[in-house]
Amino acid sequence: MATGARSQVSGWLVGKVVSVTAATEHARIIALDVPGWPGNQPGQHLDLRLTAEDGYQAVRSYSIASFGPDPVVELGVDEYVEGEVSPYLVRELRPGDLVEVRGPIGRYFVWSDTQRDAVQLIAGGSGIVPLMSIVRAHHQAAQPEPMRLLYSVRTPSDALYAEELAGLVDSAFSLDWIHTRQAPDGAVRRPGRIDAAAIAELVLPTGVDPLVYVCGPTGFVEAVAGILVRRGHRADRIRTERFGGL
Repeated sequence: MATGARSQVSGWLVGKVVSVTAATEHARIIALDVPGWPGNQPGQHLDLRLTAEDGYQAVRSYSIASFGPDPVVELGVDEYVEGEVSPYLVRELRPGDLVEVRGPIGRYFVWSDTQRDAVQLIAGGSGIVPLMSIVRAHHQAAQPEPMRLLYSVRTPSDALYAEELAGLVDSAFSLDWIHTRQAPDGAVRRPGRIDAAAIAELVLPTGVDPLVYVCGPTGFVEAVAGILVRRGHRADRIRTERFGGL
């Protein structure tokens, strides 16, 4: 897939790749300079379009890890081996390449610094990306309301933003991990998927009525949302975003 972007059409903006940074063996953090970008709220996403030399186009949606008015937009992309776009973005994209983007998109999964809710974030794999923008915004706003993140990954080496997240832990933000295949040395919790016991231990209790954001693969999101509801979390307080192959 070529990266030669055409001029802006029907809301599309041309973004230039500023940097591509390895986050894991199979994921990259991509920074795009997008002149004319209107800014985005924490939790929103965008459409990204690639155009091949023969004119064939592929469009996929990607969550945004950055927030605010800055025209440099950050994406976190995990490779889906059978996908059409993500392998190219992870393996082939280079600084200076051009892509087209359209957005921001979404009003349902956003967080605002005017909110005064306790917030529980639950991420599966690259589902951390939109939640990362929320964590960053919460930290910048110095919100006293508690925010807790439960991040599920296969192994420690599969985590995106692990070092930055650890550095943001403070009196208002806490971080918990679930490792489904291999836990780090010295971990108290054995490897395994998120279940009712983990939710009971590692999620803000129903008594504080947290606003819950869940993002990850479809099966993960559906399983987690179901457990939350069965444990007494109100369905109208659970916001979900899911993804498949990209």
